[in-house]
Amino acid sequence: MMSKLIPLYIPVFSLILSCNAFANDGIGEVKAGGIVLGKTTSIAMKKEVLNVGWKNISVDYDFLNESSTDQTPTILFPLPEYSANMGYEDSYYGEPENFAIQVDGKKVSYQTIVQALYQNHDVTKELKTIGLSEQEIASYSDFPAFSPFDVSKIQSHLTQSQLQALKKANLLTDENADGALAPAWDVAITYQWKQAFPSGKIVHVHHQYKPFIATGPAFYTVEQETIKQYCMNKDFLNSWHKKALNSNMVSAAGVGYIIKTGNTWKNGIEDFTLNIRKSDKNELVSVCFPGDFKRVDDKTLSVHLQNFHPDQNLDIYFSNINQDATEEKSVIPKITH
Repeated sequence: MMSKLIPLYIPVFSLILSCNAFANDGIGEVKAGGIVLGKTTSIAMKKEVLNVGWKNISVDYDFLNESSTDQTPTILFPLPEYSANMGYEDSYYGEPENFAIQVDGKKVSYQTIVQALYQNHDVTKELKTIGLSEQEIASYSDFPAFSPFDVSKIQSHLTQSQLQALKKANLLTDENADGALAPAWDVAITYQWKQAFPSGKIVHVHHQYKPFIATGPAFYTVEQETIKQYCMNKDFLNSWHKKALNSNMVSAAGVGYIIKTGNTWKNGIEDFTLNIRKSDKNELVSVCFPGDFKRVDDKTLSVHLQNFHPDQNLDIYFSNINQDATEEKSVIPKITH
């Protein structure tokens, strides 16, 4: 599937922090080593409307159970994995602000699953046996300087025997420049909930959250990887240079969204609309995505696809934004059961 370019100009960064992505809801279960999404032959995603801005993402789904029996599968919303050693992380990871789920207009609670992964193995049980809580696994409390979470809310600290056990299991490293020990595992956080799909009935699901964004200064060179990722052409680069001449930098935000999990539903996404929403009419946008985008108004670009089976995820660049508004507020994981 060929990606088409939105005919808008955008400035770009030569130094770009990793762009964190979020995902469509998918059917599946949590297994050791990561999340495994299943494939349903019963429940169809009849419609999805995805609204993406650098300040907010909202999604509306219409699902239909086309089988003759009621279904109650586990729905997963996986968050981006991140290193528990935050000393080498350039971007904010963790849990998104203002995450909320509604089903047919009613708020739905969800469970937070925390997994620790080391060399492609699930070491969550091992860390818990040593005595780490799920919050300490997600936000290593003895290494707070680079944690994305508010570690002041974590009261416990590891004992010397626990530290020795972590060292013996090779779950602490001393690879930091200052020689301090740091966690060696990665963290995978997933929201999950049971969802009833009555036979023959449309179920409307809505969720929204504040996305993580990749930000940084814009200079006078652009890496080829960046140009390719966001389908930037000469017009984009020329526009970027004109903006940069005034202040030597143009603020921007990259937003990623994992959309390929839409293929876990029967027939993929039967009716799909993507709305890219700017916070200000003067913002510039670039994206690689199939379909012909139409300008709805001076803040909205929209594309509509039928029988959509996404084979690539979504990366959008918003530029000429208010740089002071790009700072993310850290949040401690909401471990719920």
